[in-house]
Amino acid sequence: MTEERDIRINRQRKMEEWLDSSEGYTNSFRRDNSAVELHEKYEGIDKSKLENLSHEASVCGRVMFKRVMGKASFISIQDISGQIQCYLTKEKLGEQKYANTLSLLDVGDIVGVEGTVMRTNKGELTISASDFVLLNKTLQPLPEKYHGLVDQEVKYRQRYLDLIMSSETRTRFRARSDLIQKIRTFFVDLGYLEVETPMMHPIPGGATARPFSTFHNALDRELYLRVAPELYLKKLVVGGFERVFELNRNFRNEGLSTRHNPEFTMLECYQAYSDYRDLIEMTDQLLSELVHSVSGSSKIVYQGREYDFSKGAQQITMSEAICSHTAIEENRIDDEDFLRHVLGDIGVRCEEAWGIGKLQLELFEAQVEDKLEDPTYVTEYPAEVSPLARRKDGNPEVTDRFELFIGGREYANGFSELNDPVDQSERFRRQSELKESGDSEAMHFDHDYITALEYGLPPTAGEGIGIDRLVMFLTNAPSIRDVLLFPQLRNSS
Repeated sequence: MTEERDIRINRQRKMEEWLDSSEGYTNSFRRDNSAVELHEKYEGIDKSKLENLSHEASVCGRVMFKRVMGKASFISIQDISGQIQCYLTKEKLGEQKYANTLSLLDVGDIVGVEGTVMRTNKGELTISASDFVLLNKTLQPLPEKYHGLVDQEVKYRQRYLDLIMSSETRTRFRARSDLIQKIRTFFVDLGYLEVETPMMHPIPGGATARPFSTFHNALDRELYLRVAPELYLKKLVVGGFERVFELNRNFRNEGLSTRHNPEFTMLECYQAYSDYRDLIEMTDQLLSELVHSVSGSSKIVYQGREYDFSKGAQQITMSEAICSHTAIEENRIDDEDFLRHVLGDIGVRCEEAWGIGKLQLELFEAQVEDKLEDPTYVTEYPAEVSPLARRKDGNPEVTDRFELFIGGREYANGFSELNDPVDQSERFRRQSELKESGDSEAMHFDHDYITALEYGLPPTAGEGIGIDRLVMFLTNAPSIRDVLLFPQLRNSS
């Protein structure tokens, strides 16, 4: 603590000197090139030719390295694109400015440099400074160069510091931005309209999840941060927008883990005159394009395992998946008493209100989900746990619904939409009963949505894709916190 205190005092002293001797936080410096632009522009041009060109450049960024050698010094500065070296001399800056600059300058400070483009004897592209401006004097030292920022908790809590120190982190978040742009382009090219729907809902709906609540003073009413935009988006389809998507935040008052954050980015899309099979085909296409954009092929490696998207994901019903990955025989999959017994044996507490569909889902999540390594669409989810999905023709106990699993994780949820207002009313009623019995994730009865359905929702298919998990997969990130700039964290001790 004494060393940290001394560093702070020394930097504070330097800041006071800087403010006394200059304009302080000037905002007049302008650069004409980024580091990478200069490296690209002068690639292949040798030392002697650069000397003859006498090209001038201005750069700015954060000092990441400093080496003082008497009458000459080297610094390396970092901007958004990369790093470039600068050469400071008494001869070009003047004795007084050179001395003042070096006496005040610390690694981490933000500077502007103007000068001539050159190469050192070792061939490194360098700006020989004719002018130097200290733009911001920092009080906090950067982590030691060779060890870097190694504490993962600090990386999450002080993402700004992680971004300064880690090119890998910067690359990952640039990749996230690029992937989101590609997703937008994919849907726009398919004729979808991007829309924005409310973040605060009078009734939490669109998913079975526990909401965050707040209170609006002017309206004198409780509102909920949205758990999903689904019902609003389907109202737009009722209104005649036949293809819509939204890429935005959802909020669910649930636990934290390497896979879960209480606020997360979701893409939801709805397509009229389609069913869930059309969405499976579309999702295969989207994944194929995204994987190829990252890896240059149909294959991608995530956490040491290779995944191949050349043939699309396999399909299996939930019942088939349970029977394939457990000891349960096909003739027992609909035996409610038997499933309750099996769940009890593996430590799952069954609620009395649960029907066979909920029991099957709990068994699937506990015993099967994490075994689905290869890309797999699980279909025919029970109607009991799919309150917004259309029932399957010929078997009304299950729905035209799928979830996509890769590496044991769910990435997408889609289905043919329920557009029967009578059936939807009954399912809302059942959800309301579950909520009254203590199920905090059950849906409310949304009367306005029923009214919208009574005006007629065309045959429609809809899907939600978890963007954060998808980015994790495509950038080989082990935790969701690695792809969120500012993840929610527990209080530090």
